[in-house]
Amino acid sequence: MKTVQFREAICEAMSEEMRRDESVYLMGEEVAEYNGAYKASKGMLDEFGPKRVIDTPIAELGFAGIAIGSAMNGNRPIVEYMTFNFSLVGIDQIINNAAKIRQMSGGQLNCPIVFRGPTASAGQLGATHSQAFENWFANTPGLKVIVPSNPYDAKGLLKAAIRDDDPVIFMESEQMYGDKMEIPEGEYLIPIGVADIKREGTDVTVVSFGKIIKEAYKAADELAKEDISIEIIDLRTVRPMDHAAIIKSVKKTNRLVILEEAWPFASISSEITYRIQSEAFDFLDAPIKRITTADTPAPYSSALFEKWIPNSEDVVKAVKEVLYLKK
Repeated sequence: MKTVQFREAICEAMSEEMRRDESVYLMGEEVAEYNGAYKASKGMLDEFGPKRVIDTPIAELGFAGIAIGSAMNGNRPIVEYMTFNFSLVGIDQIINNAAKIRQMSGGQLNCPIVFRGPTASAGQLGATHSQAFENWFANTPGLKVIVPSNPYDAKGLLKAAIRDDDPVIFMESEQMYGDKMEIPEGEYLIPIGVADIKREGTDVTVVSFGKIIKEAYKAADELAKEDISIEIIDLRTVRPMDHAAIIKSVKKTNRLVILEEAWPFASISSEITYRIQSEAFDFLDAPIKRITTADTPAPYSSALFEKWIPNSEDVVKAVKEVLYLKK
């Protein structure tokens, strides 16, 4: 085992796949000469050269289209967005071409491409740089959406995403790039669409994904002091979603809290809530609780931002509410 940062796990995954398969290449703003905006491609230009690690203009629509055309012609591009907030400039290419081409061509064409970069908030970056788009992309048939929460999962899932024959949205976090974790020395892959139980528990199921799951870990530590045991499920992939893992856990704990860093309307937690009430209603001993950001654009003020984003106290409160321990 070795200890790596999240950014290093991403770099290792891309580099290993580029060594394995010459059709894989990386393109995006500042990925080459600058080693990536968050240094997730450090050293890759030196190893693979400017034809496979390509700096692009500030033109997300243009380079997304180029990469999609390249994927349709036998390559496996990785497109890095400096933030998924900027992907909105190129979202027409992602939704109307990458996601639909297999169905529209009757299976004659596919689009093996990965769009990756940070999602959601990263502190005081203001309303236009703090948005989570997992539910936007997950609402599109033809796309797979992955949101890892740690370096181990990030490397294994990114390698699986690069090898996948469908377009994959791979969402990271600026605030996780420095996170450290032990990962295996050798190659490993993690299957897309399989959730992971990060902590086993008996009293309440807490489902989350991405960096906000850290707040669930903090809450679990606090609740353990009161002999309250929560089971934490990391979705890892939000489309396809591992509903079976959630249902199995709810059948054990009989209570569900969902934590995500996104607006509440039409969110991932909305989808999970529907599926559980549809398929496991008789096992629920309390209404499902969900914890999201406030239903407003992200504030710049640090004091307001702390009120806007979910935290461990919110998780503790929700868990106690479904246990009828606190109103």
